[in-house]
Amino acid sequence: MAQPHMNVESFNLDHRTVAAPYVRLADHKELPHGDVLDKYDVRFTQPNKAHLEMKAVHSIEHLFAEKSRNHSSQVIDFSPMGCQTGFYLILQGAPSYDEVLDLIDKTMNDILMADEVPAANEVQCGWGANHSLEDAQAAVRTFLDDRAEWSVVSA
Repeated sequence: MAQPHMNVESFNLDHRTVAAPYVRLADHKELPHGDVLDKYDVRFTQPNKAHLEMKAVHSIEHLFAEKSRNHSSQVIDFSPMGCQTGFYLILQGAPSYDEVLDLIDKTMNDILMADEVPAANEVQCGWGANHSLEDAQAAVRTFLDDRAEWSVVSA
């Protein structure tokens, strides 16, 4: 059954046809003053089959947001998907796909080396107790183990 076209790009993606994990360019916007934003779908788990636990999602969000900026000044945002299957990475400019994969790879390896989740406290976070470094690292390890598959979006 055909679905109506939606304003949100990911709502137009047939989630039954993708093969996670993957990294795909989900949107490219050229803004009125010449700036460019690219949004990447960084999918960890297979939609409607598996998801990340919220403590892992929250901790990956904090870790990636902090550590990715050590590798790139183009990072605008790293946000979790509400479905808990992955994240959106928004970058300024139009880095090549290989540069994006390299940024993600370096940052994920930084996460594996972390000994704490940054800003995981009630002063710097709205739910500071809702973190698990161990769960985040386990999810990231699984994601990195399938690094060779990141470019394959559909089965």
